Amino acid sequence: MTAPVGLLLVNLGSPDAPEAPAVRRYLAQFLSDRRVVELPRAFWLPILYGIILNTRPRRSAKLYEQIWERESNESPLKAITRRQAERLALRLEPAFGARVIVDWAMRYQNPSIDAAIAALMAKGCERIVLLPLYPQYAASTTATAFDAAAHSLSKMRRQPSLRFAAPYYNDPAYIEALAASLKSELQKLDFEPEVVLASFHGLPQFQIDRGDPYRAHCEATVALLRAATGFDAARLRLSFQSRFGRAEWIKPYTSATVGELARAGVRRLAVIAPGFSADCLETLEEIGVEIRDEFLKAGGEKFARLPCLNDSDESLAMLEALARRELAGWA
Repeated sequence: MTAPVGLLLVNLGSPDAPEAPAVRRYLAQFLSDRRVVELPRAFWLPILYGIILNTRPRRSAKLYEQIWERESNESPLKAITRRQAERLALRLEPAFGARVIVDWAMRYQNPSIDAAIAALMAKGCERIVLLPLYPQYAASTTATAFDAAAHSLSKMRRQPSLRFAAPYYNDPAYIEALAASLKSELQKLDFEPEVVLASFHGLPQFQIDRGDPYRAHCEATVALLRAATGFDAARLRLSFQSRFGRAEWIKPYTSATVGELARAGVRRLAVIAPGFSADCLETLEEIGVEIRDEFLKAGGEKFARLPCLNDSDESLAMLEALARRELAGWA
């Protein structure tokens, strides 16, 4: 094998700018995905284009403006994913040299999966490993990234070989990274939380009923994290955030849980987001501002939003372990 192997990290995506037109383009692409919103097109598209895309972009743009990374002129999600790819390339270089080329892409907006695959092929990659940065499998995240890659190849006459990385919700390297990060971040606080809440992105309940394994993966992650940290079920709780629309989503809801904890007498709370590989609007604004305010309003006194793994040493050790596993036999 003389041709290099491509390793493509994929995350969800974000607007190209903290402005309403850019947010509208992002939301239009994201919410038009049939795997994300599983409603009849005749029902959903008039709502999306007639209501949501005329109201939500302005509100969301203001929130993105508050968290935008000025130096790189990117959202935190894009900036962190870029750094993850750059640092992972440095970690793999001693073992693989030029035989592995690491790149990154966003499922929605830029840099696109189409562009990233084309760039890797232009560098001579005949084999590409696609590593979605979603520990827990969901059709609306992992599967749609695979769909996009397959669609990209469907337009090519000369195609590379693709390998799709498995979800890593129970991988020892992932659990070890979570446990080490949690212990480290808790030591930095000026208080000891009575409860640590593991908040995952939610899904409509009907998607779980149709066979999506996402909830089971989240539950498995939390069970393994409890075992790795020694926290029991009362100390390390599970909840789901980011509910959208009127349909029932998987429970318990994070927003309701923090209020219930405060009213039950819990005064010191920390929240982690194990399902997010990088901090983004849902962690920085929803957890860091909205969920915090709900907890304090209900009677809580101390609140901490703990950072995601991001491009920490723990994160890079995990990514290297996953990359080596998926590259095996190819590089």
